[in-house]
Amino acid sequence: MNNKKQIFLPGLNKQFDFLKKNLSVSPKFVLVIGSGSETAATLISNHFSCDIELIVQDYESLMNSKIILGNNSNIKVSLMNFEVTDFDSESFDLIYAQASISLLNRNKIIKELKRILSPGGYICLGEIVSLEKNVPSFVKDIFEAAGLLPLFIDELEKYYTERMLVMVSLQNFSDTLYEYYTQYTSQLKSSKYDLTDSEKSYYKKILNKISHESNSYLKLGGDKFIGFVSLLLQKGQN
Repeated sequence: MNNKKQIFLPGLNKQFDFLKKNLSVSPKFVLVIGSGSETAATLISNHFSCDIELIVQDYESLMNSKIILGNNSNIKVSLMNFEVTDFDSESFDLIYAQASISLLNRNKIIKELKRILSPGGYICLGEIVSLEKNVPSFVKDIFEAAGLLPLFIDELEKYYTERMLVMVSLQNFSDTLYEYYTQYTSQLKSSKYDLTDSEKSYYKKILNKISHESNSYLKLGGDKFIGFVSLLLQKGQN
């Protein structure tokens, strides 16, 4: 029986499996980025036997992460701006972000991630991508509402290599989005009765957002325009 915990982010557990398959070293100093990344952080910590720094950008996500992680002493969660963190340069040998940096300020975030990544270190990213250069209005509305600025899938590798990151591996996991939207919506609906008032307020926002995205993706043909790709990149030694 597979008892591995489920990651409820675009890409589901496929990005974590992708990381295990393609990362040939055992990182010791790891940063995980983004709300909803508690399970991913736990799986990475357990697999590589390392401590994790987890950062989120809003107070509600911070409180929710602390509740989920409980007394897990291997994962420290903090509130930080992704494009201006508190970490020293070259602090991490692995940075992991699953569907959390496909944002309007991606350029500044990537610059910051390169600063805090050690020479020879790795970045494992999951990017929400556009499968077509020109997308219909309802897809643009999804991206705008979520504050996303997805790259066109065919330009993804070029974007990162132009920023002096070496492509180690890339895999298209767009086929996971259907399962993600159906599973996550079901999960939130079934669990909302067991939540505290503050948790209900937090999850209501997420549920409303996911419900809108799910309806557009599943019923309006969003699968033709919205994709998800995982990448493993390495910073040069110099």
